[in-house]
Amino acid sequence: MTLDELEREGYTKRLPADKKKVEDAFNLAKRDIKVAKSVFGEDVDWAFSIAYNAMLQAIRALMFSKGYRPYGRNQHISVVMFAELFFKKEDVIVLDRMRRKRHATIYDTAGIISEKEAENAVERAEKLIREIERMLKGD
Repeated sequence: MTLDELEREGYTKRLPADKKKVEDAFNLAKRDIKVAKSVFGEDVDWAFSIAYNAMLQAIRALMFSKGYRPYGRNQHISVVMFAELFFKKEDVIVLDRMRRKRHATIYDTAGIISEKEAENAVERAEKLIREIERMLKGD
């Protein structure tokens, strides 16, 4: 799918590039990864969920830098679909699995995240944030 197709199908909406929105979303990502690490020893479900949110916010920062925002009822899916245009397929598959698992742990069942899954989520989030930071500096 292309940026134009995402917009046509209602997943994204164009907006003027806004450095403040980019900065705010990226700062949320940095805050979230810090918090995910701090709660890791207490609750791996929350560490995983917050690490996922850090990734979500970092990708939203990238979206804003490109002049788009997520749109519609399923904005997390919109963000994942946007990510497909900029990241390796395997990484986006992992992001989407994390989205689904985070949904389950937030809304359905506590205790489904293993310590290893949470650790991997935090590591992936840190890597993605660094990668997006490099991309944003290139804009």
